[in-house]
Amino acid sequence: MSERPGAIDVRAARRRFDRAASGYAAASRLEAEVGVRMLERLDYLKLAPRRILDAGSGPSREAKALARRYRQAELIALDFSPAMLKSGERKLGFFRKKKLLCADLARLPLAAGSIDFIWSNMALHWTGDPLAAIKEFSRVLSPGGLLMFSTLGPDTLKELRAAAGAARVHEFIDMHDLGDMLVEAGFAAPVMDMEILTLRYADAGALLADLRAGGQTGARLDRARGLAGKGFRRRLHATLGVDAHVAFAATYELIYGHGWKGAPRKLADGRHIVEFRAPSLR
Repeated sequence: MSERPGAIDVRAARRRFDRAASGYAAASRLEAEVGVRMLERLDYLKLAPRRILDAGSGPSREAKALARRYRQAELIALDFSPAMLKSGERKLGFFRKKKLLCADLARLPLAAGSIDFIWSNMALHWTGDPLAAIKEFSRVLSPGGLLMFSTLGPDTLKELRAAAGAARVHEFIDMHDLGDMLVEAGFAAPVMDMEILTLRYADAGALLADLRAGGQTGARLDRARGLAGKGFRRRLHATLGVDAHVAFAATYELIYGHGWKGAPRKLADGRHIVEFRAPSLR
């Protein structure tokens, strides 16, 4: 089976984040802002988890806030980058109930039904197979458990895509397709919404430097393996206005989703569960 166009090379992405781990926290202002907005959404959800999975934890930026909110919970920080996990280890020092796991979101080393709440801030678009990751989230969640995530949508970095060419910028999944994936994975009545943020830079060179510092450079499976060459860089810089030192705006489409794990519809052997309810007597 061939890979879908624009699919992520997970090994390449891991290498990029390993290299960027030491400076990632300072370079990932967008992820920090999205984390704050996700935490605000928890105010409207009733939840008392025993075990939380921070899926794609990076430097565990939201760990303290989650610990204050759910004081009795155990926290599992999981990331595919060993260096990113290590960079966040110090922030988890205060957390008595904590574990660190290095693994891919599409292959979670966790027992079925062992997690009550999955938190995933801006990580899903870095997995090679988002549907497989969402199905894994469903597998490890207990019935009635909550998944809350954020990710990037198709209009993200549209200015860079127009200048560099579509094949050189990551493709991102549409909000409605993500909603369909949640339903397919067994989440009941998932809630999806989207917002557009525009970040302004001194010039386009500052945007490119930010992306490099945060490890967020091209990791498509179908990317060109050779060096882009000075001619390409000159054209890109000229198109983006890098040499003109003019202010540059970059668009980010942010997608938020949450859903509750529904009751199982099949047994482990594949047989369907059919529920019969006795009529009420009055």
